[in-house]
Amino acid sequence: MHPFYIKPLSSSNRFTYPPPLPQPRPHPIKSSSAGAEGPVWVAAQGDQLVGAISAVPKSAGLYIRSMAVLPSARGYGIGYILLQSVEQFAIAKGYRRTFLSTTPFLHGAIRLYEHFGFQRNNDGPHELFGTPLFTMVKLLEPANQD
Repeated sequence: MHPFYIKPLSSSNRFTYPPPLPQPRPHPIKSSSAGAEGPVWVAAQGDQLVGAISAVPKSAGLYIRSMAVLPSARGYGIGYILLQSVEQFAIAKGYRRTFLSTTPFLHGAIRLYEHFGFQRNNDGPHELFGTPLFTMVKLLEPANQD
């Protein structure tokens, strides 16, 4: 697999692929019906998207709403780097925790989340349209204020 890069996605740069960015900087995506939903990052290899992650600010912390990596791009650390991008953003914005919901049968994703420091907890939701879910949380250290 050729090198890939992580890029924040915004309405102004959607579907464009510049050179790699040293530090991803998220930009909110505007939705005509929902307003600003939250930052989205994409991982690209050349001009092909190979992964994406999105986050939504909530009162309980920064919620990782979705994450996906193409099956052919798995095993190269893309998911881990996408999670790092969200965590860097969360810390910079002063969030004390990130959290997500997942299904118990996504074993590879659960291993990734646990390796990244997420822990299961009893917070809901516990199902979505009949599909079982559980929540995972990662507590964050505040950024140094030097």
